[in-house]
Amino acid sequence: MMSPPLQLQRFFYSHYFFGGLRQASGVLLPALVLTMLWGSVTTGFVAAVGAACVAILDQPGGPRRYGINGMFAALCLGSLTTAVTGLAASHTLLIWLVIPALCFAFSMLTVYGKHGGLLGFACLLIMTLTLRTPLTPSDVLQHTLTSFLGGAFYLVYSAIVHRLMWHREEQQALSVALFATADYIATRANFYDIHEDLDKNYRQLIRTQASMTDAHQAARDMVLRELPRGTTKRSDRQRQGLLNLFVDMIGLLDSMVATHTDYATLRQALPDSDCLLFVRDAMRKLAANVSGLALNVARNRRTRVRNSVKAELRALEFELQQLREADMAQNNPELYALLVQVLRRLRNMTRQVDRMADHSVNPLPRDTDTARANRSLNRFLSRQKWRLGLLTDNLHPQSAHFRYAVRVAAAALLAMVVGSALARAPLVRTLDPGMAGHSYWIILTVLIIMKPGFALTRQRNGWRLIGTLAGCGLALVLFYLNLNPTLYLLILVACSILGYSLVQLNYTLSAMSNTVFVLLVFHFLVPGSTTVVGERLVDTLIGCVLALSGSYILPSWERNTLDALAQALRETNLAFLRHGQAFVQASRLARQHGQNPLEAIEAETRWKLSRKNVHTAFSNFASAFYRMMDEPTRRQRHVPEFNRLMIQHHALASQTAAVIPQLAQLDTEPEGIRQALKATENTLAGQTAQVPNVIDTDGNYAALAYPLRQMIKAAQQIQDNMLALQPAPQTDAKPQTDAAPG
Repeated sequence: MMSPPLQLQRFFYSHYFFGGLRQASGVLLPALVLTMLWGSVTTGFVAAVGAACVAILDQPGGPRRYGINGMFAALCLGSLTTAVTGLAASHTLLIWLVIPALCFAFSMLTVYGKHGGLLGFACLLIMTLTLRTPLTPSDVLQHTLTSFLGGAFYLVYSAIVHRLMWHREEQQALSVALFATADYIATRANFYDIHEDLDKNYRQLIRTQASMTDAHQAARDMVLRELPRGTTKRSDRQRQGLLNLFVDMIGLLDSMVATHTDYATLRQALPDSDCLLFVRDAMRKLAANVSGLALNVARNRRTRVRNSVKAELRALEFELQQLREADMAQNNPELYALLVQVLRRLRNMTRQVDRMADHSVNPLPRDTDTARANRSLNRFLSRQKWRLGLLTDNLHPQSAHFRYAVRVAAAALLAMVVGSALARAPLVRTLDPGMAGHSYWIILTVLIIMKPGFALTRQRNGWRLIGTLAGCGLALVLFYLNLNPTLYLLILVACSILGYSLVQLNYTLSAMSNTVFVLLVFHFLVPGSTTVVGERLVDTLIGCVLALSGSYILPSWERNTLDALAQALRETNLAFLRHGQAFVQASRLARQHGQNPLEAIEAETRWKLSRKNVHTAFSNFASAFYRMMDEPTRRQRHVPEFNRLMIQHHALASQTAAVIPQLAQLDTEPEGIRQALKATENTLAGQTAQVPNVIDTDGNYAALAYPLRQMIKAAQQIQDNMLALQPAPQTDAKPQTDAAPG
């Protein structure tokens, strides 16, 4: 675990804080300028709303091109939404039709993934805030134009910042990926601690791996978009240094996941041995080295001082010698080979971490064909597809996106009903006349909390409630202190920065910061009034109740998506194995018969690309599984089967990554090994497989026996569990029932 000072450094040097600073400054500048120059607080607020709509698409990490395109789309759609909402607000019946319709339409944009969801939310945000002040038809044009100019300012401002700070942004994205890699190494180290629970460690490992996969893809999209061109320019040297670090980071990850160690067997066979202790300590030191490297990359500093793991490696070598003298190599050759593999992997990891540190000091170019490298690496980038057919194909009740859009529209309509009832209630008018003008906050709360999945909605609901309560309490304390207006303004700016920076890291603190920010804004609009605190709190409570209730309208339970994700994971693992065998064959032909080595390089690229696809598919499946576990028990199904699938797919991918590079170095492939690979492939494909009776364990083949047996075992268990997921055949005697309870 990192110390609090290091955690603070990790946050303040990350692209999360840098992005939050950029977003907050771009949103607040139009408001401050318009307020100081023209003295119009309302005009400044409208411009800030337009800028905030565009800022939502300016997320830290990820390709810049998609960010600029997304911000431009938010500017255009947001301005159109402002005009439509403003015109409809003056007609009592029309507004009740327009708001649910817009909620449905923009919620459907989730079919386009993360960027589509952000675009839809940005438009829903500006729609809701337009309801804050009733507009006459003559005011709509001026309001829309002011909002458009605020958004246009942010778009230009962000583009300029990105242009000037491109290297800093790439450093920060790579730093986040390095930190995620260090966290993964530290989590793997816990497996060698006999006092740690294996099941708990494995659950933590899956979550850490999913976070690391996302961080690596974000860094990949940033670093590989603009590759070095082989010139001597300073910018080209900077790109070369980042590319070297990224390639070494992926190599380090390969060393980590290239085997699935049988930790239970190690603990059972060596309960009192110091081997596991030395491995644990070495991996923790390596995690600390990678973490320190990540921090230096974020701070634009070179890494020279590192923790040495030589003592642990030498101690482990001595322990292995003692075990060899005790005849473990003859009595338990597979266990001894497993320990030798662990030692080799630690040596390899140590060399890679040292090389990464050297590259941070001296970013020498790699001896590669730049043009060919660019073509190969471009295939690893994520692509955003915006097709109209993707939207129209989901306009049916069976689509999870359609059901989510219906839920949002229904919850927003219900929020309008509640807000209208509160506005007309005599008691509310008597106790708090201002609440009638703030009921739009209920709609905003509903739109912020509701997510496509029930578990995500319930989780965010709790975070939002806690953050709002804490923010209201903190705001009351600030108002009670009656501070200087300048100090209030500084706190407002700080809360805005933290609100944007923490939204992806800690939503509770982000909600608290945003609550204080909003209350301070209203404090400047209506000085001396504290009733807005109670209004915000009541509106948020009502919105949370409505959002959670709306989650039961045409719900989309995770159990309905896990079958497809399990099948996708099976297909990617099968492709990973097949591309690996093609790479082995191409490498042998190139080495033995002098064929074109470019074919072997291309085969290796396809194999690595399929490995990335396995990591992505595994993360999607594991995330959906854990979301299902957060849903009501009666909405879960096949929990043991899905859990075993997750474990066996992880084992299969790890052993495949370990076996293929070793096979590529061999000139021949014994019949037993060939049959083991074929049996694994056929079983994974759902075909009849002939398992070999004997797998060669002599000489260079000794290290392959254990992983090959584990591959066959994992494939067989995957097949068995996939069959268990299939519904039982219907019979005339007994009708088929739903396998899921409830």
